[in-house]
Order: sequence, then C-alpha cells, then structure tokens
Amino acid sequence: MSGRTVSVREGRRLARTVAIGPHRLTADEPEPVSADTGPTPGELLLAALGSCTSMAVRAFADRHGWQLHHVDVDVHFEPQGQIVKNIRLAGDLEPAQVERLLAVAGRCPVHRLLTGDVSVTTVPTVVPAAGR
Repeated sequence: MSGRTVSVREGRRLARTVAIGPHRLTADEPEPVSADTGPTPGELLLAALGSCTSMAVRAFADRHGWQLHHVDVDVHFEPQGQIVKNIRLAGDLEPAQVERLLAVAGRCPVHRLLTGDVSVTTVPTVVPAAGR
C-alpha cells in the first residue's frame, strides 16, 4: 500500500477535490443531491478494489510467464451492500493457472483490507473561524 497521504478538500456543493501526490481526482454525488462532477466515494472504493485486483493478477501472471493476454475487472454493490467482483481473464491459460489467478485476485491488498479487521482512528483538528 502507498505511504502517501490522500488529502480531500471541499468544493462546490458536495464535490470534493482529492489529491494524491501529483494526482487530482474529483468525488461527488449524482444529481439532485449534487452536480455529479465525479464518482461517488463508494465508486472510488470499488475502483480501488478493481484496480488492485487487476494489477495483482497481471503482476502474478507476468512473473510466471503465463499467457494472460487481458484481465478486466467489473465491480459493483449489490442492494444488500455486498460487493461483487467479476473478473474476465483472456489468454491461453490452463485451468490450474486460472484457479491460481483467481486466488491471487482475492488476496490483493485492497481486497484483504476490505475483508479483514479494519480500524479507523479519527484525529480531530478544530480551527476557530476567522475574525474571532
């Protein structure tokens, strides 16, 4: 996992600017709640899971010299809150290789983080309003 700090700054309505090193992203909510200027926080979470899964599978296949031509990952929330991850593997793969790649997909760092015991510590900083 990256050691960089992710900074989130308030924008117009519910839009947020997300800064990660030199990268800038926008998070928002769809209309009518906000202006839909970017993916929702939940969609960004799904993007992190899908990206991590795809990268882990690709790196493993490449390290073993397997003929994985393409890996695609689609991730969505079910109405009950369950996350469903669909993985498409294209290539000349033996059934045992497919089984190993799917096992790797379940062990990417974001997948492990979401399915493990996660604790979040909130550290508040209150800044007085200007002019007080």
